[in-house]
Amino acid sequence: MTAVGAVRRRLFGIPSARAVFSRPGFAPEAWERFAPVACSLMEGYHAALEDPRLPVLAARLEAVEPALKGFAYEGAGMGLAALDIVTPHRRRLDAFVAGPGAAHIYPVYVGVGLAHARMRRTPESQLAGLDPLLGWVTADGQGFHEAFFKRRRYVEQHAVPTRLSRYGRRFFDQGVGRALWFSNGAVVERVAPLIAGFPADRHADLWSGVGLAAAYGGGADEAGLRAVLAHAARYPAQLARGAATAAWGRRTAGNPTAHTDLACRVFCGLGGEEAAAVVEEAARDLPVISVEPPYEIWRGRIEDRLAVARSRAHSA
Repeated sequence: MTAVGAVRRRLFGIPSARAVFSRPGFAPEAWERFAPVACSLMEGYHAALEDPRLPVLAARLEAVEPALKGFAYEGAGMGLAALDIVTPHRRRLDAFVAGPGAAHIYPVYVGVGLAHARMRRTPESQLAGLDPLLGWVTADGQGFHEAFFKRRRYVEQHAVPTRLSRYGRRFFDQGVGRALWFSNGAVVERVAPLIAGFPADRHADLWSGVGLAAAYGGGADEAGLRAVLAHAARYPAQLARGAATAAWGRRTAGNPTAHTDLACRVFCGLGGEEAAAVVEEAARDLPVISVEPPYEIWRGRIEDRLAVARSRAHSA
Protein backbone atom coordinates (compact mmCIF):
# COMPACT_ATOMS: atom_id res chain seq x y z
CA MET A 1 0.00 0.00 0.00
CA THR A 2 1.33 3.44 -0.91
CA ALA A 3 1.46 6.25 1.63
CA VAL A 4 -1.30 8.06 -0.26
CA GLY A 5 -3.31 4.84 -0.33
CA ALA A 6 -2.97 4.49 3.43
CA VAL A 7 -4.36 8.00 3.87
CA ARG A 8 -7.28 7.27 1.54
CA ARG A 9 -8.00 4.06 3.42
CA ARG A 10 -8.14 5.96 6.73
CA LEU A 11 -10.36 8.67 5.30
CA PHE A 12 -12.82 6.59 3.28
CA GLY A 13 -12.39 2.98 4.42
CA ILE A 14 -14.98 0.87 6.21
CA PRO A 15 -13.55 -0.43 9.50
CA SER A 16 -15.43 -3.73 9.77
CA ALA A 17 -17.79 -5.72 7.57
CA ARG A 18 -18.93 -7.62 10.64
CA ALA A 19 -19.95 -4.38 12.36
CA VAL A 20 -22.14 -3.43 9.39
CA PHE A 21 -24.06 -6.70 9.73
CA SER A 22 -24.49 -6.15 13.46
CA ARG A 23 -26.63 -3.06 12.97
CA PRO A 24 -30.21 -3.01 14.35
CA GLY A 25 -32.68 -4.86 12.14
CA PHE A 26 -30.19 -7.29 10.60
CA ALA A 27 -31.04 -10.97 11.01
CA PRO A 28 -28.46 -13.25 12.68
CA GLU A 29 -28.43 -15.36 9.52
CA ALA A 30 -27.21 -12.39 7.47
CA TRP A 31 -23.59 -12.58 8.60
CA GLU A 32 -23.64 -16.36 8.80
CA ARG A 33 -24.66 -16.68 5.15
CA PHE A 34 -23.16 -13.61 3.53
CA ALA A 35 -19.88 -12.91 5.34
CA PRO A 36 -17.85 -13.96 2.25
CA VAL A 37 -19.93 -11.62 0.08
CA ALA A 38 -19.42 -8.68 2.43
CA CYS A 39 -15.70 -9.32 2.82
CA SER A 40 -15.19 -9.64 -0.95
CA LEU A 41 -16.97 -6.36 -1.62
CA MET A 42 -14.92 -4.66 1.06
CA GLU A 43 -11.72 -6.17 -0.33
CA GLY A 44 -12.46 -4.64 -3.73
CA TYR A 45 -13.37 -1.29 -2.22
CA HIS A 46 -10.25 -1.03 -0.12
CA ALA A 47 -8.07 -2.32 -2.97
CA ALA A 48 -9.24 0.60 -5.13
CA LEU A 49 -8.59 3.11 -2.35
CA GLU A 50 -5.16 1.73 -1.54
CA ASP A 51 -3.80 1.54 -5.08
CA PRO A 52 -6.11 2.35 -8.02
CA ARG A 53 -3.48 1.71 -10.68
CA LEU A 54 -5.22 -0.70 -13.03
CA PRO A 55 -2.60 -3.49 -13.22
CA VAL A 56 -2.28 -3.55 -9.42
CA LEU A 57 -6.02 -3.35 -8.81
CA ALA A 58 -6.88 -5.97 -11.43
CA ALA A 59 -4.37 -8.42 -9.94
CA ARG A 60 -5.95 -8.08 -6.50
CA LEU A 61 -9.45 -8.52 -7.85
CA GLU A 62 -8.57 -11.54 -9.95
CA ALA A 63 -7.16 -13.24 -6.84
CA VAL A 64 -10.68 -13.36 -5.34
CA GLU A 65 -12.58 -16.66 -5.51
CA PRO A 66 -14.49 -16.78 -8.84
CA ALA A 67 -17.96 -17.04 -7.28
CA LEU A 68 -17.28 -13.90 -5.23
CA LYS A 69 -15.35 -11.95 -7.83
CA GLY A 70 -18.36 -9.89 -8.95
CA PHE A 71 -18.73 -8.51 -5.43
CA ALA A 72 -15.05 -7.54 -5.38
CA TYR A 73 -15.50 -5.69 -8.68
CA GLU A 74 -18.57 -3.99 -7.23
CA GLY A 75 -16.44 -2.78 -4.35
CA ALA A 76 -13.76 -1.59 -6.77
CA GLY A 77 -16.37 0.37 -8.71
CA MET A 78 -17.42 1.98 -5.46
CA GLY A 79 -13.85 2.90 -4.56
CA LEU A 80 -12.92 4.28 -7.98
CA ALA A 81 -16.11 6.32 -8.21
CA ALA A 82 -15.42 7.78 -4.76
CA LEU A 83 -11.90 8.76 -5.83
CA ASP A 84 -13.21 10.32 -9.03
CA ILE A 85 -15.65 12.42 -7.03
CA VAL A 86 -12.80 13.71 -4.86
CA THR A 87 -10.41 14.22 -7.81
CA PRO A 88 -12.68 14.41 -10.88
CA HIS A 89 -9.89 15.12 -13.37
CA ARG A 90 -8.51 11.58 -13.06
CA ARG A 91 -11.46 9.58 -14.55
CA ARG A 92 -10.24 6.32 -13.06
CA LEU A 93 -13.65 4.67 -13.44
CA ASP A 94 -13.76 5.19 -17.20
CA ALA A 95 -10.39 3.53 -17.66
CA PHE A 96 -11.42 0.64 -15.42
CA VAL A 97 -14.70 -0.01 -17.28
CA ALA A 98 -12.89 0.15 -20.61
CA GLY A 99 -10.23 -2.26 -19.33
CA PRO A 100 -10.22 -4.91 -16.60
CA GLY A 101 -13.72 -4.11 -15.37
CA ALA A 102 -15.41 -4.48 -18.76
CA ALA A 103 -16.72 -8.01 -18.16
CA HIS A 104 -18.06 -6.97 -14.75
CA ILE A 105 -19.69 -3.70 -15.82
CA TYR A 106 -23.04 -4.46 -14.15
CA PRO A 107 -21.68 -4.96 -10.60
CA VAL A 108 -19.15 -2.17 -11.17
CA TYR A 109 -21.98 0.25 -11.89
CA VAL A 110 -23.86 -0.96 -8.83
CA GLY A 111 -20.73 -0.07 -6.89
CA VAL A 112 -20.73 3.37 -8.48
CA GLY A 113 -24.22 3.86 -7.08
CA LEU A 114 -22.99 2.86 -3.64
CA ALA A 115 -20.32 5.54 -3.87
CA HIS A 116 -22.80 8.17 -5.02
CA ALA A 117 -25.00 7.41 -2.02
CA ARG A 118 -22.06 7.42 0.35
CA MET A 119 -20.76 10.72 -1.07
CA ARG A 120 -24.26 12.25 -1.23
CA ARG A 121 -24.37 12.45 -5.01
CA THR A 122 -27.43 11.81 -7.17
CA PRO A 123 -26.85 8.90 -9.58
CA GLU A 124 -28.90 10.42 -12.38
CA SER A 125 -26.69 13.52 -12.44
CA GLN A 126 -23.78 11.26 -13.45
CA LEU A 127 -25.54 9.22 -16.17
CA ALA A 128 -24.07 11.17 -19.09
CA GLY A 129 -20.62 9.71 -18.49
CA LEU A 130 -21.78 6.08 -18.18
CA ASP A 131 -22.91 3.34 -20.53
CA PRO A 132 -26.22 4.59 -22.01
CA LEU A 133 -28.00 1.29 -21.29
CA LEU A 134 -26.53 0.08 -18.01
CA GLY A 135 -25.89 3.40 -16.33
CA TRP A 136 -29.34 3.22 -14.72
CA VAL A 137 -28.22 0.45 -12.37
CA THR A 138 -26.28 3.05 -10.37
CA ALA A 139 -29.67 3.95 -8.86
CA ASP A 140 -29.96 0.31 -7.79
CA GLY A 141 -26.68 0.72 -5.93
CA GLN A 142 -27.99 3.85 -4.25
CA GLY A 143 -31.13 2.02 -3.13
CA PHE A 144 -29.11 -0.83 -1.70
CA HIS A 145 -26.88 1.57 0.25
CA GLU A 146 -29.75 3.56 1.72
CA ALA A 147 -31.72 0.47 2.76
CA PHE A 148 -28.59 -1.11 4.23
CA PHE A 149 -27.22 1.89 6.11
CA LYS A 150 -30.35 3.98 6.69
CA ARG A 151 -32.74 1.17 7.44
CA ARG A 152 -35.13 3.10 9.63
CA ARG A 153 -35.78 5.79 7.03
CA TYR A 154 -35.83 3.68 3.86
CA VAL A 155 -37.12 0.31 5.10
CA GLU A 156 -39.24 1.02 8.14
CA GLN A 157 -40.54 4.46 7.09
CA HIS A 158 -40.58 3.67 3.33
CA ALA A 159 -38.98 6.99 2.38
CA VAL A 160 -38.82 7.83 -1.31
CA PRO A 161 -35.64 9.45 -2.69
CA THR A 162 -36.56 12.98 -3.65
CA ARG A 163 -33.74 13.60 -6.12
CA LEU A 164 -34.48 10.68 -8.45
CA SER A 165 -36.91 10.63 -11.35
CA ARG A 166 -39.89 8.32 -11.23
CA TYR A 167 -38.04 5.88 -13.47
CA GLY A 168 -34.87 6.10 -11.40
CA ARG A 169 -36.89 5.25 -8.29
CA ARG A 170 -37.77 1.90 -9.83
CA PHE A 171 -34.09 0.97 -9.88
CA PHE A 172 -33.73 2.39 -6.39
CA ASP A 173 -36.45 0.00 -5.22
CA GLN A 174 -34.72 -2.91 -6.91
CA GLY A 175 -31.66 -2.06 -4.82
CA VAL A 176 -33.81 -1.89 -1.69
CA GLY A 177 -35.13 -5.37 -2.49
CA ARG A 178 -31.58 -6.69 -2.80
CA ALA A 179 -30.68 -5.12 0.53
CA LEU A 180 -33.68 -6.79 2.17
CA TRP A 181 -32.51 -10.19 0.95
CA PHE A 182 -28.98 -9.80 2.26
CA SER A 183 -29.79 -8.02 5.52
CA ASN A 184 -32.43 -10.60 6.40
CA GLY A 185 -30.14 -13.54 5.76
CA ALA A 186 -32.12 -14.84 2.76
CA VAL A 187 -35.04 -15.73 5.05
CA VAL A 188 -38.10 -14.97 2.96
CA GLU A 189 -40.40 -15.12 6.01
CA ARG A 190 -38.59 -11.97 7.17
CA VAL A 191 -38.37 -10.35 3.75
CA ALA A 192 -41.97 -10.80 2.62
CA PRO A 193 -43.65 -8.87 5.50
CA LEU A 194 -41.23 -5.99 4.99
CA ILE A 195 -42.08 -5.76 1.30
CA ALA A 196 -45.79 -6.03 2.10
CA GLY A 197 -45.44 -2.92 4.27
CA PHE A 198 -44.37 -0.77 1.30
CA PRO A 199 -46.93 0.91 -0.96
CA ALA A 200 -48.26 -1.63 -3.47
CA ASP A 201 -46.87 0.19 -6.49
CA ARG A 202 -43.35 -0.50 -5.22
CA HIS A 203 -43.73 -4.25 -4.70
CA ALA A 204 -42.84 -5.38 -8.23
CA ASP A 205 -39.45 -3.65 -8.23
CA LEU A 206 -38.69 -4.77 -4.67
CA TRP A 207 -39.31 -8.39 -5.66
CA SER A 208 -37.18 -8.02 -8.77
CA GLY A 209 -34.34 -7.06 -6.45
CA VAL A 210 -34.99 -10.14 -4.34
CA GLY A 211 -34.87 -12.31 -7.45
CA LEU A 212 -31.60 -10.77 -8.55
CA ALA A 213 -30.00 -11.08 -5.10
CA ALA A 214 -31.17 -14.65 -4.55
CA ALA A 215 -29.76 -15.71 -7.90
CA TYR A 216 -26.51 -13.78 -7.80
CA GLY A 217 -25.66 -14.01 -4.10
CA GLY A 218 -27.40 -17.25 -3.16
CA GLY A 219 -28.30 -17.94 0.46
CA ALA A 220 -31.33 -20.21 -0.06
CA ASP A 221 -31.82 -23.83 -1.06
CA GLU A 222 -34.51 -24.99 -3.47
CA ALA A 223 -37.17 -25.07 -0.75
CA GLY A 224 -36.29 -21.51 0.25
CA LEU A 225 -36.46 -20.33 -3.36
CA ARG A 226 -39.83 -21.97 -3.86
CA ALA A 227 -41.01 -20.19 -0.72
CA VAL A 228 -39.91 -16.92 -2.33
CA LEU A 229 -41.93 -17.80 -5.41
CA ALA A 230 -44.98 -18.50 -3.25
CA HIS A 231 -44.69 -15.23 -1.32
CA ALA A 232 -44.19 -13.25 -4.54
CA ALA A 233 -46.97 -15.05 -6.40
CA ARG A 234 -48.15 -11.80 -8.00
CA TYR A 235 -44.70 -10.95 -9.33
CA PRO A 236 -43.25 -14.02 -11.08
CA ALA A 237 -42.15 -11.93 -14.07
CA GLN A 238 -40.05 -9.64 -11.89
CA LEU A 239 -38.49 -12.52 -9.95
CA ALA A 240 -37.63 -14.26 -13.21
CA ARG A 241 -36.13 -11.15 -14.76
CA GLY A 242 -34.00 -10.51 -11.69
CA ALA A 243 -32.69 -14.09 -11.69
CA ALA A 244 -32.01 -14.09 -15.43
CA THR A 245 -30.17 -10.78 -15.17
CA ALA A 246 -27.97 -12.27 -12.46
CA ALA A 247 -27.23 -15.26 -14.71
CA TRP A 248 -26.39 -12.95 -17.60
CA GLY A 249 -24.01 -10.95 -15.41
CA ARG A 250 -22.27 -14.10 -14.26
CA ARG A 251 -22.02 -15.54 -17.77
CA THR A 252 -20.59 -12.27 -19.10
CA ALA A 253 -17.94 -12.35 -16.37
CA GLY A 254 -17.28 -16.08 -16.74
CA ASN A 255 -18.11 -16.98 -13.13
CA PRO A 256 -21.35 -19.07 -13.16
CA THR A 257 -22.46 -20.74 -9.94
CA ALA A 258 -24.74 -23.61 -9.01
CA HIS A 259 -26.93 -21.36 -6.87
CA THR A 260 -27.53 -19.01 -9.82
CA ASP A 261 -28.51 -21.94 -12.01
CA LEU A 262 -30.87 -23.25 -9.31
CA ALA A 263 -32.57 -19.88 -8.86
CA CYS A 264 -33.11 -19.60 -12.62
CA ARG A 265 -34.65 -23.08 -12.75
CA VAL A 266 -37.06 -22.17 -9.94
CA PHE A 267 -37.92 -18.61 -11.03
CA CYS A 268 -37.52 -18.84 -14.83
CA GLY A 269 -38.13 -22.46 -15.73
CA LEU A 270 -34.73 -22.39 -17.46
CA GLY A 271 -31.16 -23.19 -16.48
CA GLY A 272 -28.80 -20.32 -15.84
CA GLU A 273 -27.12 -20.50 -19.23
CA GLU A 274 -30.45 -20.50 -21.05
CA ALA A 275 -31.79 -17.63 -18.94
CA ALA A 276 -28.66 -15.59 -19.59
CA ALA A 277 -29.07 -16.19 -23.32
CA VAL A 278 -32.61 -14.77 -23.13
CA VAL A 279 -31.28 -11.58 -21.54
CA GLU A 280 -28.52 -11.23 -24.13
CA GLU A 281 -30.85 -11.86 -27.04
CA ALA A 282 -33.35 -9.31 -25.69
CA ALA A 283 -30.65 -6.62 -25.76
CA ARG A 284 -30.17 -6.88 -29.51
CA ASP A 285 -31.34 -4.04 -31.72
CA LEU A 286 -32.58 -1.84 -28.91
CA PRO A 287 -33.58 1.60 -30.21
CA VAL A 288 -31.04 4.35 -29.73
CA ILE A 289 -33.74 7.01 -29.54
CA SER A 290 -37.09 6.21 -27.96
CA VAL A 291 -39.78 7.80 -25.83
CA GLU A 292 -39.48 4.79 -23.55
CA PRO A 293 -36.01 4.27 -22.02
CA PRO A 294 -34.08 1.52 -23.87
CA TYR A 295 -33.47 -0.25 -20.57
CA GLU A 296 -37.21 -0.47 -19.99
CA ILE A 297 -37.72 -1.94 -23.45
CA TRP A 298 -35.01 -4.47 -22.61
CA ARG A 299 -36.67 -5.38 -19.32
CA GLY A 300 -40.04 -5.80 -21.04
CA ARG A 301 -38.58 -8.09 -23.67
CA ILE A 302 -36.87 -10.21 -21.02
CA GLU A 303 -40.09 -10.60 -19.02
CA ASP A 304 -42.13 -11.51 -22.12
CA ARG A 305 -39.66 -14.16 -23.28
CA LEU A 306 -39.25 -15.64 -19.84
CA ALA A 307 -43.03 -15.83 -19.45
CA VAL A 308 -43.09 -18.16 -22.46
CA ALA A 309 -40.36 -20.29 -20.90
CA ARG A 310 -42.20 -20.50 -17.58
CA SER A 311 -45.40 -21.49 -19.35
CA ARG A 312 -43.61 -24.29 -21.17
CA ALA A 313 -41.97 -25.46 -17.94
CA HIS A 314 -45.33 -25.61 -16.14
CA SER A 315 -47.00 -27.52 -18.96
CA ALA A 316 -44.18 -30.04 -19.32
